Amino acid sequence: MHVSRAGHLLPPGRIAYVDGRYIRHGAAGVHVEDRGLQFADSVYEVIAVSNARLVDAAPHLARLEKSLSSIGINMPVCPASLAVILNETARRNQLREGLLYLQVTRGAASRDHAAPDNACPTLIVTAKRTDASLMQARRGSGVAVISTADIRWARCDIKSTGLLPNVLAKTEARKQGAYEAWFVDGDGFVTEGSSTNAWMVGSDGAPITRSLHDNILAGITRSVLLQAMSAAGIVVQERAFSLEEAYGAHEAFISSATGGVIPVVQIDGKAVGSGAVGPVAKHMYALYCELSRKISMV
Repeated sequence: MHVSRAGHLLPPGRIAYVDGRYIRHGAAGVHVEDRGLQFADSVYEVIAVSNARLVDAAPHLARLEKSLSSIGINMPVCPASLAVILNETARRNQLREGLLYLQVTRGAASRDHAAPDNACPTLIVTAKRTDASLMQARRGSGVAVISTADIRWARCDIKSTGLLPNVLAKTEARKQGAYEAWFVDGDGFVTEGSSTNAWMVGSDGAPITRSLHDNILAGITRSVLLQAMSAAGIVVQERAFSLEEAYGAHEAFISSATGGVIPVVQIDGKAVGSGAVGPVAKHMYALYCELSRKISMV
């Protein structure tokens, strides 16, 4: 077993999929004029793998199709073929616990801002093992977040690879010793995290998360969590909440495919509630896990 410079566990003979070929990860690449590279003219999905099974795969692939349709890119292969590719990539990487990164670009074409009519989409799938104990530790102790101005484009519902604002926000969070950054719009309301959806718990114990509009991503974990809460009879408020309101929350947490549900115990250096992981976040994670296991997997 090898360890990358970033400290990630790498399976032996790590393999990537690029346009019909399974190839050594270190040798994988795209054309220099691929529009994903030149213009971030591309979309992506991240699918968790648990016990060698793809988690919530069907809704992830449905969102991929929606993102592609929104920017006029065709699906590179049919859904059934894509399912085979994903599972085969996981198998070749001996991936039991980890993540699959799926990217579709408009393809390679002579550099021009206008999208070409005849470009053939590029399909890329990579795999990465994750340390389950690290996520468990974060759930056990909670994480800190910082706030930052939301300077992203207006169509955050499209899962674009154009993530420079997210990269800068996450980098600043790590510099400040925090795990995540929450974007705040011009009216002082939290939109979402740099790679997560944001939640808080009000004084009545009700979870609150921003409603879906073009300015946030329809998180798959968020969606599954909402289904789980509804089945459990938990009333959820889907509305905007301000940063000041979040400072006074009883609890807060974030949701994503990479981490499931992770409690937030500090925002901008201020303790959330008691400053410790609360019961609501723990309950939300349990509900999510229970329903996610029941959802059909690819």
